[in-house]
Amino acid sequence: MDLTNKTLIVTGASRGLGRALALELARVGVNLVLSARTPEPLQETQAHVSGLGVKAEVVVGDAAVAQTVREMVITAQSLGNFYGFIHNAGVLNPGPLLWELPENQWFEVIDSHLKAGYQLIHQSVPQLLQAGSGLAVFVGSGAASSNLAGIGAYAVAKAALEHLARQLATEAPQITSFVYRPGVVETQMQQQARTAVGGGSQVLHRVFRGYQQQGILRSPEEAAAALVRILTENPRSFHGKIANFP
Repeated sequence: MDLTNKTLIVTGASRGLGRALALELARVGVNLVLSARTPEPLQETQAHVSGLGVKAEVVVGDAAVAQTVREMVITAQSLGNFYGFIHNAGVLNPGPLLWELPENQWFEVIDSHLKAGYQLIHQSVPQLLQAGSGLAVFVGSGAASSNLAGIGAYAVAKAALEHLARQLATEAPQITSFVYRPGVVETQMQQQARTAVGGGSQVLHRVFRGYQQQGILRSPEEAAAALVRILTENPRSFHGKIANFP
């Protein structure tokens, strides 16, 4: 698929996989609306992306909030050829067991993945359907298919998000919708899990420090490049499915 001059929204674009995705997409000519909650690193991403010769705008705010996502879509439309989104934003809050996790932290995790995914669908899909086609990519996780002490909210959120992606694929077949699981990527979440406190911390330390010690962590750049290859080659082959890092 030729993505040149199409406009995509990327959430969680201030660091890690989101920043790497923004740069990789810019290299293939995609114009971008970049979103995250913290302005300074987001503006750094914008500067790097703009230096690659594409148009890039930022929307600072929580992707679980309707007004924030509405602004993303309006901004994307103003850049022209709005084609969809990659939902990468998310919170982990690792360490506490289910009954230890404060309610506000539970909902912060659920909202950052699932509610934000709903808001992106709610605000953008009508526009994409009117255009006749589009793209909706949801960054998933193997945690959606397993149970590990100390990241229960995250696993629940990712499982629900992946179901949401399949539901969208069923209800709006004109829009290519799929889940991308990048595998174990060296991000802020990995660092948080390696230093987590709470009832699940010992398990998390063993698993996530083990990834580091075994040298199996992938870089954000590797994971981003793999997704962009899918998007430029044959994204439709993953419609309604999970694309795993090769």
